[in-house]
Amino acid sequence: MSSTRSRWLRAAVAALLMVGAVVVSIPFLWMLSGSVKPESEVLDIPPTLWPQEFTWSNYTELFTSLDFGVYLKNTLIVVVLSFIGLLLRAMAGYGFAKFDFPGKNAVYVIVLATMMIPDQVTMIPTYLILNAMGLTNTLTGVVLPGLVSAFNIFLFRQFFTTIPNELLEAARLDGAGEIRTFVRVVLPVSGPILAIQAILTFIASWNSFLWPLIVATDQEKYTLSVGLALLEGQYSSNYGVLMAGAAVMVLPVLVVFVFCQRYIVRGFMMSGLK
Repeated sequence: MSSTRSRWLRAAVAALLMVGAVVVSIPFLWMLSGSVKPESEVLDIPPTLWPQEFTWSNYTELFTSLDFGVYLKNTLIVVVLSFIGLLLRAMAGYGFAKFDFPGKNAVYVIVLATMMIPDQVTMIPTYLILNAMGLTNTLTGVVLPGLVSAFNIFLFRQFFTTIPNELLEAARLDGAGEIRTFVRVVLPVSGPILAIQAILTFIASWNSFLWPLIVATDQEKYTLSVGLALLEGQYSSNYGVLMAGAAVMVLPVLVVFVFCQRYIVRGFMMSGLK
């Protein structure tokens, strides 16, 4: 009897989750459908989920009449430059995990304490520093403040503590220096944490809005998120173009998450987070 009840309970939970998934997916499906509809069909009453007349004109207008090609190029440059931070975060996490130096614990506590400070608090001093360095209104200025963060260092440090010290000592006894040990021994066994950091870096860089909006004063330096906000102001009545812009913004993140979600779960499990 209990086995039958358990099966019915699992079936009910699965059905409830499926209904919830469908409800949550409706706005996303509506966005994709509206992006390939002509403007007249987007506003049809009653609305139709599947387009009666399929068109790519909304996407064509994005990349011809508007500057979405420039925004996309800037966003890709920001994403690529942000991956430099992976190496910096890994080196910092490795240092905290495997080396002893004076003030190590105090420095690590200070690094973790920065997680308690909202980003909005540090934006003004960060902007003033970048302005003094002549990096405002540049893609370098967009990327530089986010190259290293306390949370990412914490994740790397948690993972590197699980690597046996004997493995590192064996490499050193074979004559490998610290850099070679890090590159040839540590990084190859750090696939899970590197995967999750790469995914999180991509998503954060792709979706970044407030900081690029503050730093970039020239429209040619805007990223996709800033360009999409600008598009909402200029084309507030052209829903087809707006939905096409939103689709360009969302689809890459969705694809990355769908194909890499197992690495995200594995990375959090191996980093010791619950």
